[in-house]
Amino acid sequence: MTNVEKACRFLEEAGTYYLATAEGDQPRVRPFGTALVFEDRLYIQTGKVKDVSKQLAANPKAEICAFHDGKWIRIAGELVNDDRREPKAAMLEKMPSLKAMYSADDDNTQVLYFRNASATVSSFTEAPETFCF
Repeated sequence: MTNVEKACRFLEEAGTYYLATAEGDQPRVRPFGTALVFEDRLYIQTGKVKDVSKQLAANPKAEICAFHDGKWIRIAGELVNDDRREPKAAMLEKMPSLKAMYSADDDNTQVLYFRNASATVSSFTEAPETFCF
């Protein structure tokens, strides 16, 4: 399993993760649940009309945190917008419940992938494991 697959699997098993962005000097955190490995990159999905999209356009540095089975993962890096139809369609196929609100062909669906990402899996009982993708 590659590092990007390991990170995605953790997010999938956790079900919900929290994405942190910045709005000026104010941190912003919200729950997310989308995660996809496409072309060896970790993708998430949102809507372009949402504040999170505007925050990432102004400052692409972001961090994800998720907790599962006594461990947590923190993924830090830059989120890069990918406007191609293929990753949008792949995300919607993986997460069909999103099709009620999004389409691979609308002007709102946004998928972003991590660039220069570093992930650390930690717990209170084991040494942290850090890997990059």
